[in-house]
Amino acid sequence: MPVITVAPLDMTPPPIFPAHPASGQAEIPPAVAARAAALARLRDAGTVDLIVIGGGATGLGVALDAALRGLQVVLLEAGDFAQGTSSRATKLVHGGVRYLAQGNIGLVREALHERACILAQAPHVAQPLAFVVPAYRWWERAWYGAGLLAYGAIAGARGLGPTRWLSRAATQAALPGVRAGGLRGGVQYWDGQFDDARLAVLLARSAAAHGALVLNHAPVQGLLREGGRVVGVRVGVCAHAEGPLELRARCVVNATGVWVDGVRAMAGPAREPLVAPSQGVHLVVDRAFLPGTQALLVPRTADGRVLFAVPWLGKTVLGTTDTPRADTAAEPEPFDDEVDFILREAAHVLARAPGRADVRSAWVGLRPLVRPPSAGDAGPTRQLSREHTVLVEPDGLVTVTGGKWTTYRAMAEDVLARCAEAGLLPARPAGATATLRLLGAAPGRPLAEPPGEHLYGSEAAALHTLPGAGRWLARDAETGRGLLSEAMVRFAARAEMAASVEDVLARRSRLLFLDARQAGEVADSVAAVLADELGPGFDADSSAVQLRALAARYAAVGLTTRT
Repeated sequence: MPVITVAPLDMTPPPIFPAHPASGQAEIPPAVAARAAALARLRDAGTVDLIVIGGGATGLGVALDAALRGLQVVLLEAGDFAQGTSSRATKLVHGGVRYLAQGNIGLVREALHERACILAQAPHVAQPLAFVVPAYRWWERAWYGAGLLAYGAIAGARGLGPTRWLSRAATQAALPGVRAGGLRGGVQYWDGQFDDARLAVLLARSAAAHGALVLNHAPVQGLLREGGRVVGVRVGVCAHAEGPLELRARCVVNATGVWVDGVRAMAGPAREPLVAPSQGVHLVVDRAFLPGTQALLVPRTADGRVLFAVPWLGKTVLGTTDTPRADTAAEPEPFDDEVDFILREAAHVLARAPGRADVRSAWVGLRPLVRPPSAGDAGPTRQLSREHTVLVEPDGLVTVTGGKWTTYRAMAEDVLARCAEAGLLPARPAGATATLRLLGAAPGRPLAEPPGEHLYGSEAAALHTLPGAGRWLARDAETGRGLLSEAMVRFAARAEMAASVEDVLARRSRLLFLDARQAGEVADSVAAVLADELGPGFDADSSAVQLRALAARYAAVGLTTRT
């Protein structure tokens, strides 16, 4: 197994579309050339400043921030960017109304500041969204209104819109589809929403554009130790690589979310677990159940939880739950009682009650909630902290876990500050990411609309330079609008590092999350385009089969009765 000890890491970022080979040279697909060039940089690297393990929100934030500080950065992700929890959020960029109810004003204040940063970073995939809390009891309108006024006051100049009390008629106008029986009015306030997976890909690409070496489908299989210190990682075999290799760094950050304890175990088994996993289930139904452009919030359900109904990419997302889970499965499935809970609570506030047959897709995200020392299994996970933890182990391994998407940038700054305090990295000025606009940043159409070229922002023009810009592989059944084109698949492979049908349909396009059956139906078409982009090393049949199997699981909630 080779140990890399040669020249410094080449920090020159790759172009958006690698150039075609010169005349007379063998034709190499651009995506294959880009991957080979990235692996060559990895093989030729010496000891870098920082290795980040994990390509979710936190790891990508750390890599981008460190690259902007001029550090030599390598990020390694075992699967795809945001393949785990970071693509399975409730799609909200928010301060956390429920955290205010818990009295955690500091967390709310930080999150509201970070909300403003995200909305400015990527306005094509993150935008303000109005929420309405319907009131069915005489006291709810005044009670919730007072709390939401406080929420807006904490936001201050970063607020997105005024908090307003709504009459019964105004509430119905704002929330077409809300249950009218017993409705007394409502309260409107503002928060944000986003496309989580697309934002993650933008962070990965922006980090690469600023010199970081960012690789997905590059699993870390072990940690290198010398003199009782963690000094690097062992990277497993990945596509187009000649074999496993070892990479050294001054600092290694473990940002693998709910899986951080597994990486910590690589450095030594006698470590108390940091994470108490909790799962959140989301169901997707047609836009007809909530046809407006504003979201609905039930701040307290029958068992004290929160329910959202959010218009997102032409559908309605219902969620979520907060259920303890003993394992950390890569593809967790919803429990029947969680599905029943969401549908039952939705029926209390929607005029047309959705049933299992109406579910187009269902996904589960695992939250990496920070476990108090020696907490065992006492208490529900909804009582555990949503704040993050940064732990510098005696052997130098730095682990970050907890937190939430909205505060990814602040978490990254905290990680790098702790690394500097521990002498693992040089102390350099922070704050560059607060005003950084990500690739493609431009005003976009509302995220309530079906997905399309508008999600690419200023990069949408690049789609029309690729073959298949006018060939639509998937269309919206209601409007006929194109959802996924051949050119989008090519862009995903060449510019967004997609390497499988799942990468495309789950995270570059969100079709798997919007309509799982439709995703399964277009898997072969996507695989055919990827075969052209990824060359003979890509197994199109296997990739399509894997996607169809995953789509069947996402659609399983409604398969028993849907025709």
